[in-house]
Amino acid sequence: MARRRLPAFAWEYVHGGSEDEITLHDNRRAFTAWGWQPRTLVDVEQRDSRTRLLDAPAELPLAIAPTGYNGMLWRDGDIALARAAASRGIPFTLSTVSCASLETLADAVPEARLWFQLYVLDDEAVRNDMLERAKRVGVDTLMVTTDTVVLGRREWDSRSYLTPRRLALPYLVDAALHPQWAYRALWPQGLPTLGNLVKYLPKEQQSAGSAAGYINQRMTRRLTWEVLADIRQRWPGKLLIKGILNAEDALEARRIGADGVVVTNHGGRQLDGAPATLDALPEVVTAVGDSMHVLLDSGIRRGSDIAKAVALGAEGVLCGRATLYGLALGGEAGAAHAIDLLKEQLHNLMAQLGRPTLEQIDRTCLRRACYASTRGDLPQRPSDALPGGETPGDMP
Repeated sequence: MARRRLPAFAWEYVHGGSEDEITLHDNRRAFTAWGWQPRTLVDVEQRDSRTRLLDAPAELPLAIAPTGYNGMLWRDGDIALARAAASRGIPFTLSTVSCASLETLADAVPEARLWFQLYVLDDEAVRNDMLERAKRVGVDTLMVTTDTVVLGRREWDSRSYLTPRRLALPYLVDAALHPQWAYRALWPQGLPTLGNLVKYLPKEQQSAGSAAGYINQRMTRRLTWEVLADIRQRWPGKLLIKGILNAEDALEARRIGADGVVVTNHGGRQLDGAPATLDALPEVVTAVGDSMHVLLDSGIRRGSDIAKAVALGAEGVLCGRATLYGLALGGEAGAAHAIDLLKEQLHNLMAQLGRPTLEQIDRTCLRRACYASTRGDLPQRPSDALPGGETPGDMP
């Protein structure tokens, strides 16, 4: 439904991956490679998915992942997502490249449990100022992204745009054929800019295109463990390192004093051919799981995916695309409905497994699904069709 309602350029931004999108699809294949080992004759009248994420209560082992340009899908999209998360008792992560600024989001949704994702820029003064801003508005967890020192080759992006934020003619025509989207997302201000970056741009360069160019040019190429150690010294709250795919980096994160790691390949949008996150998770959990918080990101589409990550040792998961599909359909209500679907699916699974509490979801619930990994019906690339042509279905 989101694909039908969004113009092609916006759909591809949300749904696509890098290069041949191998990692994008491997994230899903990794989940299908695990099946379940149910128990029977268990009282499952009451199921309880409540847990603790980073030492604070949460209704689900789930947080909203940081995603950028959400105002392109729905007017004030970041605020709508944060309200949906708060209403369902889970954390919301605001991205550095969000359309709403830290201050705007905190004022609009004071009840949110707010996390902030930091892209480390090459201007140390800007980086430190963003940390101070996050402290002032009450962010309790800082999430530093480490896997975007250069952007992955997102080939749908180079096809859609002649220059940053300047659409190619077929995509302009396609966007014009989606007036309801334009009304929901663009009216009356037009394409939203990046709220967290406006402060650092000259007044004549505060448009969406200029802000996008700024973040692409100023992303530091010298992001090292020493830089993260300095951030650790400056940040008093919880610190998560996002971009971990192996035990060595997880151990380094522990060495510099991080509270936890996020096992992620950036949703298949960076290094194509990187391991699926569910495949990388057990190694990281074995290395640091008893001493750090371990979250999984990338590939979450169903409640059963949440359960598989928990069974393999994750404290919880981050979810981006699934809630963005809901946002594109109905704003706050659509995002909340997506969270509700994940919760309903998780509770249904817990009943069928004969494990009515999260504490019972562990490796004994799992078995290798030797047939699922060889399925031939996985979807084709979501960006194979130009505007007006045939478009593939949603990810399974």
